[in-house]
Parts: sequence; structure tokens; C-alpha cells
Amino acid sequence: MNLLNLNKADIKEIFSQGHITVALFGLGKMGLPLAAVFADKGARVIGVDIDEKRVEMINSGINPVKEEPGLDELVKKTVAAGKLSATTDGVEAAKKADVMIILVPTMIDDHGNVNLGPVHDAATKISKGLEKGNIVITEATMPPGTTESLIPILEEGSGLKIGEFGLAHCPERTMTGTAIRDITGQYPKIVGASDENTLQAVKAIYEVINSKGVIPMSSIKAAEAVKVFEGVYRDVNIALANELALFCEEQNLDALEVFTAANTQPYCHIHRPGAGVGGHCIPVYPWFVMNLSERPTRLIRTARTLNDEMPRHMVELTLKALNMAGLSAKNANIMVLGLTFRGDVYEFRKSPSVPYLKLLSEWSDNIYAYDPVCSEKDAERYGAKWSEKFEGMDIIVVMNDAKEFKEMNLVKIAEEMRNKIIVDGRGIVDKEKAKELGFIYLGVGRR
Repeated sequence: MNLLNLNKADIKEIFSQGHITVALFGLGKMGLPLAAVFADKGARVIGVDIDEKRVEMINSGINPVKEEPGLDELVKKTVAAGKLSATTDGVEAAKKADVMIILVPTMIDDHGNVNLGPVHDAATKISKGLEKGNIVITEATMPPGTTESLIPILEEGSGLKIGEFGLAHCPERTMTGTAIRDITGQYPKIVGASDENTLQAVKAIYEVINSKGVIPMSSIKAAEAVKVFEGVYRDVNIALANELALFCEEQNLDALEVFTAANTQPYCHIHRPGAGVGGHCIPVYPWFVMNLSERPTRLIRTARTLNDEMPRHMVELTLKALNMAGLSAKNANIMVLGLTFRGDVYEFRKSPSVPYLKLLSEWSDNIYAYDPVCSEKDAERYGAKWSEKFEGMDIIVVMNDAKEFKEMNLVKIAEEMRNKIIVDGRGIVDKEKAKELGFIYLGVGRR
């Protein structure tokens, strides 16, 4: 179908009637929710993934992304209705589709170099099924300029020229645990396109699924920059919060008390300090700017370095707290709460707990770990012993903000521990209550 010749009203109507087919490449934590939402709103969706087991599960109506509320029901419903299916054959999916969306992972190495292999692979497969009037959309977050670098791949494989097919970037603006909410109306969709016809067509498509509407950008590169800059903003401002928190520790101030009061002024928005920055977004996107910029990116680079150093600071706080109790790390039983980068999300990419455990292992062999979404194998993989109990423990170190940790029964825990020490890396423990119960309490920016 030639979507580039249709007006917005017609596109919305045929979308809702099920006459538009979308091939979505990448059925991970962001891709599958998007595929299910598209299908629920009327489109026929063919999801493409290299994982055969994942494809099999989806075609059976089973959701493989368990940490996403509401996705179980949506996958089951749309598969049963014949609206959503999955395959490992990207070329065949592209041949059947009017719109092709790329939402595969873009990761970096230790030097910040982005791996675009999965994106190029998806573009190559799409090119072999691309027809006149089709639209290719990238949703994967990439360095500005990346989407347009796919044009030679798409043109060579299809025999078409840009303009005969449309190209757009519509960055995902979602977070694990709230993806469906985010896709359908938490934030407006950002859209940048290769030409006006493509822009209007893509706007129409996303206006069907997003109640907050669309923000059109002047170019594809501008749309790419939006998502990257969102991540850079958060990384830099978390680093500022961490810097101020370290100052508060020196000055015997409570950072959260000071930040909360300061943020009552509308021009101030100091973020929350913590044990480090993890995940596949915030620690990654700054590198897209640093590696592309012709000018020194001193502020962004310094922020990235500071946030990467926070796990080491957590080790320092751990050793200091043990020392305050007259204990050594060598002889203490250390209980680490949280292995994943964020509470209740099974994801270890850039998790601050990983370097923390590695550094702490230089001081102690008695490191235990617990995370409600993890297993004994996860703890062992990162050099800790698994424990769900506090009996015999000398110190608790909070590394993520899982709901279970926020609701800890400090009275019961105080009775079970051998020594009462807490190092709070997420600011979720009731400091005053802990101290009343006789705990030695230290936290990032807190005394």
C-alpha cells in the first residue's frame, strides 16, 4: 500500500480497520509492548525477532516480557484475534508490511562505541521487502545521523530511491514497568521524517495509538537528538546530585533534606543521589554525544565519570560503617540488597551492584545478596552467596529500590541481625527509625 499518497484521515481510518500491516523488528522489553499496542489499536502486526523461543511463545499467546504490567493480557488478546504474530524471517515480514519499525538494541563497548550491527541487519532485511510507498521507521535510540545512514542500505537492497519510500525516526520514550502506559499516552510522540508526506503519514499512525499526540521535528536528526538529550540531561543532573551529596557527607548535612527544600523553588530540580546509574539508556546515550562531538564534552564526560565512581563510594561507605562498629570487612557478614540496576526490573546492564560486588570482594569473602526478581545463580554469577534471611548478618547495603526493600520491617530485622548497620544507597530506608532501633546508618549524602 502506498501510504505516502494518502491523507492523515484516510490513514487513520484504514489503520483502525486493520488494513495496515506493521513489521516490527525487535520483540524485547520495548518492542513487544509497542507491537501489542499497535495490534490492539487495529493494525496487523508481524513481530520479528532472532530468538526462536521468544517467537514461539508469542505465537502461542504467551508474553515473554513478564515484568511489564498488562502485557500478558494484551499479547494473549491480540494473538487470539489474529492481529499479532511473530517470526524469525525478517525478509518475509517486510514483504507483507506497509510500515517497518526497527526497535532492536543499540549497545556500546567499554570505549563508548555503538554497535549498530542489529540495526544494519534489520535494515538489510527490510530492504529486500521494501516497496514503493512503504515507510521505514527507527525507534531504537541511536546517535544523531544514524537513521539517515541507513538510506544506502535501503536503496541498494530495494532498488528504490528515498522519496519513493519514506524514512522516519520516532524514538521510544518508554521505561520498563510502564511501557504500555508510556506508549499510549504518558508523553507525546516525537517524529522526524525524510519529507512532508512521510511526516504526515507517520503522525497519523502514532496519533492513533498515542492520546497525547505527536511533536513533529524539522528533521530526522533533530528527532534522534531529542531522546539522546533526554538521557544526557538525566545523567548530568544525577551526577550533580551525587556531587552535592558527597559535599553533604563532608559537611554533616542530609542531602535529601536540603534537596527537598531547594526543590520547592520552581527553578530548582535537583535529582536524587544514589549508588550509581545503570540500565541500557542513561549510561549509554552520553557516549553518543561524546563520540560524535568535534568539541570537548567536558561536562558530560565528567558527569559520566562521577556516576561510574559511585559504586566505589558505596564500598567506601560500607567499610566506614563497619569501622564505626569496630568490625572489619574480612570478618563481617555483608548483606547486599539489590542486584539489578533498578528495583523490580530483571536487568543487569550497567547495574551499579556489579562493580560494587567486584570491588567489595577485594575486602571480604562473606558477601551475601538478595533481590526479589533474581535467583541464587544470579548472585553467584556476580560473586555473592544467596541469602533471603538477615540472621547472622552484620551490615545491610541497599543497592536498588525494589518495593520489598522500601517496605522492610526494620524492627524484625534488628532482632535478627548480629550487628545493626545499614548503608543506604538509594535513600529508601527510614533513617530516623533505623537510628531509633540502634542501627548505625550511612547513606549517599546522609549521616
